[in-house]
Amino acid sequence: MRILIVGASGTIGKAIVEELSSRHEVITAGRTSGDVRLDITDVNSIEAAFKGLGVCHAVVSATGKVVFAPFEEMGAKEYQVGLENKLMGQVNLVLVGRKFVADGGSFTLTTGVLDHDPIRMGTSASMVNGAINAFVMAAAIEMPRGQRINVVSPGVIEEALGSYASYFRGFEPVSAARAARGYAKSVEGAQTGRVIKIL
Repeated sequence: MRILIVGASGTIGKAIVEELSSRHEVITAGRTSGDVRLDITDVNSIEAAFKGLGVCHAVVSATGKVVFAPFEEMGAKEYQVGLENKLMGQVNLVLVGRKFVADGGSFTLTTGVLDHDPIRMGTSASMVNGAINAFVMAAAIEMPRGQRINVVSPGVIEEALGSYASYFRGFEPVSAARAARGYAKSVEGAQTGRVIKIL
């Protein structure tokens, strides 16, 4: 398969590339790095990337920004970051990509443990993750031409604990390599409409 991995330079993205590249042709994508330049907040950028890509059998999204801040400091502007980037950015990949991805191809999006296990300062992440999970379950019913869609929801990534440990006290970390196997399950398997939790 030819697989487009968006966010391939990140901690999870690199692990996904390593997991899949031995068996498939992997095309990396990011806003400022990768084989293809692609800004998930810009529909025109997404469309241009797909048009230049040629045949694509799977899209994996391992990207998306949200704001972490105390709830009392969160306003519409702070929530908008996650809504425009992690939520609609990934939805845009599907809305545009469904026209270009091959029959029977797949999309795999990313949420995270806060979709069901909230923390202080994580209201935006929990909200956005929950919305993405619901979108995937609903969109799976109507995906065109036999296409599939799933979402991987990993626990806090072990390699990222240096930056996030203070937010996730008591959480059992998950290695990036273990999380990457969840993406392989989505891409190479047959399931659709699933939230694949890696805990």
